[in-house]
Amino acid sequence: MNKLLLFSVLFLSLISSAQYNNPEVKVLTSGTNTSIRGLSVVNDMVVWASGSNGTVGRSTDGGKNWKWISVKGFEKRDFRDIEAFSSTTAIIMAVDAPAYILKTNDGGESWRVVFEDKTPGMFLDAMEFWNEQAGIVLGDPVNGKFFIARTFDGGTNWKEIPNQYKPVADSGEACFAASGTNIRVLDRDEAVFVSGGTSSRAFIRDQVMKLPLLQGRESTGANSIAVLDHNTMKGGSTMIVVGGDFTKPDSDSLNCAFTTDRGQTWKAPKKGPHGYRSSVEYLSKKHVVSCGINGVDYSFDGGNNWKWISKEGFNVCRIAKSGTTVYMAGANGKIGKIVYSTRRMAKF
Repeated sequence: MNKLLLFSVLFLSLISSAQYNNPEVKVLTSGTNTSIRGLSVVNDMVVWASGSNGTVGRSTDGGKNWKWISVKGFEKRDFRDIEAFSSTTAIIMAVDAPAYILKTNDGGESWRVVFEDKTPGMFLDAMEFWNEQAGIVLGDPVNGKFFIARTFDGGTNWKEIPNQYKPVADSGEACFAASGTNIRVLDRDEAVFVSGGTSSRAFIRDQVMKLPLLQGRESTGANSIAVLDHNTMKGGSTMIVVGGDFTKPDSDSLNCAFTTDRGQTWKAPKKGPHGYRSSVEYLSKKHVVSCGINGVDYSFDGGNNWKWISKEGFNVCRIAKSGTTVYMAGANGKIGKIVYSTRRMAKF
């Protein structure tokens, strides 16, 4: 390799490293009369969002332009989660009174109800899919047990799991419909979800783990979980949870914990996120992002230390299913994404 070629390779490597290590938040759009908590990123270009006032948004050009609609007949509903599979197919979840799940196959031009439940106390919190066919929806406890339903046909039909298999909730324990990320795929046929309130725990089928997060009040506990390593054959999955107290957005007390052994043991970060956080997402083994009412934090070491990279508040952050772009969404229809600059990075 000649000197010029070697210099070029080294220069490009340094630039690439610098870009990846200098995350900033860029606001793409705002001003829509909706609080967004549902976000699904199909790829770097196709992004769907959902929120209050029956609102659904879609971009097919990387967030440059958005098409916003109010779903007919559901203008007063709050769509707290959304799962999209393409630029045309998506599923939205209306949380309560009654609870609904709707599906579109034409880019949001029309929607059909695929799930309805009028049970008193029903409140859906989040959806998650293993693939385009198999999915799960989580709801707050009804008669002392968390509600769970499954689909195996892309969300067209949903079936509630038998009562004897539903996890038992503690008194005052529930889930937060804050970002659609408190239930995640764990491995081929398992999911993990986290709770809050008077108790904050993680659930994997029959395994129940107390989380070292702030708890004891209705506003406290885990809001989101992310899973990195789905391979349970090599010591267990790596997971991270965030939360805190949403009535105290600047409090950084007991708001984050992570595990490398499928939840058998949990550790607090050396330097945690800078406030209550409602969503967390792994970007790689080392890079993790989390957001909340008072801003966005970024970790370069797997969640052990966090840097406050923006004071723009967001409810949810998600990375592209097929791609690398990280989008965020929050109040007043605000949508943002992480960009990487080549400026000198400040220390923690």
